[in-house]
Amino acid sequence: MVVLATKVYVEGDARERSLDALRSLVANEIEDLDVEYTVGVRHDDFAVVTIEGDDEVVARNLLREAYGEVTPDFEPGETYVGTLEGWDDEGFVLDAGEEVRVPADELGLGQGSPVQIVERFGLVQHTPMKFVYGGDAGGDGDDSESDTDGETNAHRLADEERDRLYDWTRGAGRVNVNSATRGEVRATVNRAGHARDIVTVERLGLLEQSIVCKDETDPPGLLAAIGSYLPAEIRCVIP
Repeated sequence: MVVLATKVYVEGDARERSLDALRSLVANEIEDLDVEYTVGVRHDDFAVVTIEGDDEVVARNLLREAYGEVTPDFEPGETYVGTLEGWDDEGFVLDAGEEVRVPADELGLGQGSPVQIVERFGLVQHTPMKFVYGGDAGGDGDDSESDTDGETNAHRLADEERDRLYDWTRGAGRVNVNSATRGEVRATVNRAGHARDIVTVERLGLLEQSIVCKDETDPPGLLAAIGSYLPAEIRCVIP
C-alpha cells in the first residue's frame, strides 16, 4: 500500500469525479506493469493505492516518485512531502500524516510574514509541498527539536520547493486553484472563454492546479473571469 501525498477532501459528486481522476492518474503511471491495484481514501483524506503483483515494488516506487508518500517514520535531514493545511504569523503548517510546523524563519521565501508569502506566491490550501524534516526520528511533529549543542533544529522547506515557488514569480503569471481536478479547471477556463489566454494547467496535486498564463494575460483578470464558476480557493501569482 502507498499513501500518496495528495488529498481527496471534496464531497458528493465532486468526490466521485476526483476518485475517477485519481484512478486515471494511477493507471497512467503503472498500467503497463504486472500488478492489480485499488484506489481509496484514508480517514484523513490522503489518497491510498493498494497494489499486488509481480511488479508491485516498481509500481509503488513510481507512485512515490510522482506524488510523494505519507510515511509514519521520519529521519532527520530527509525530504518528505506534506500538504499545506494552514499558516499564521508563526509559519506554515503541513500535514504529512502528522502536523509539521515550518517556522517563518525556515520558509526561505524572502521578506514578509507567512501570510504575505502565501499571497505573494499564490499558495492555496492543500498544495503538496516538500520539506526537510528537522526533528528527532519518530518525533511527535513539533515544530523544532534541540540538538546536542542546544541549537534549534527546525523543519524547513526543501530547496527544491523554494526554487519551484521562486520560478513561479519569474514567469508570465499564474492563477492557482484548489478543490478541482485538472480537467475541471481546463473546462472552466474554456467555458469562461479564456482558452487562448493560458499556456497550460499544471497539476500541483490531485485537486490543486496552477493555470500558467501567457505573457499578455492579466492573472487577476483571469481570476475574476473564472472565479464564479469554481467553488474553490483561488490566488494569483503576479511576476
